[in-house]
Amino acid sequence: MNEHERWIVLDGAVNVRDLGGLPTTDGGTTRFGRILRGDNLQGLSAHDVARLVGEWKLRHVIDLRSDTEVRLEGPGPLTTVPEVTIHHHTLFAESGRNTDSAADTKIDDRALPWAKAPRNDAELRVTGYYYGYLRDRPDAVLSALRAMAIDDGLALVHCAAGKDRTGVVSALALGVAGVTREAIIADYVVTGERVEAVLGRLRASDTYRADLDGKPADHHLPRPEYMDQFLRTLDDRFGGPAEWMAQAGWTEADTEALRARLRD
Repeated sequence: MNEHERWIVLDGAVNVRDLGGLPTTDGGTTRFGRILRGDNLQGLSAHDVARLVGEWKLRHVIDLRSDTEVRLEGPGPLTTVPEVTIHHHTLFAESGRNTDSAADTKIDDRALPWAKAPRNDAELRVTGYYYGYLRDRPDAVLSALRAMAIDDGLALVHCAAGKDRTGVVSALALGVAGVTREAIIADYVVTGERVEAVLGRLRASDTYRADLDGKPADHHLPRPEYMDQFLRTLDDRFGGPAEWMAQAGWTEADTEALRARLRD
């Protein structure tokens, strides 16, 4: 893997990149070849699978999509590879019929069967919808982070677009590794370079097309203020992301394991 190129070029996914090479507050950088973040993996080619599993030693896939998405999309190509363990931890799609295609739209568009949120969720209008993942599914957030920390080959965390759910979990992981806040926000925003390609892929699927049609591409851009608001919400309510994680059950041993994955 080229340490100077974070993007991973694949036939069947367009928003996969390495979490290595990001600056930390103590002057270091995160490690390459440990954790990738990405978009929907349903379209991976046989060549993609061979590279990921054989060449880069992919061993753990952390799937943040909803139960509905997984059911509608069907088994992906990595689900049949014996070397790869799939960790499914839904964060609950916050808008749209099946997915998180529009994180800044009203919450009453949600339709997963276990959702019991009120139609007019005033709290999330204040805190931002990304906070809803942590409020509604702290167990899934921490489980996803723990799966990313398993010291066994490469891990890949993904959702549908690789922007919202993946962005939140990646931000928390990078915070544990000591990455600067500026770099965390910049990593979130860089998905914007691939948003047209991401939308093109998702519109080819019946699962996502209805949620995407009728909205311009810039509606889906990952804007820095979204991630900044999410992180500031944790600052204001808990004293920071690490403090929220600790209150949710994250331990020092968890921190050591995840830091070891992403730091020298």
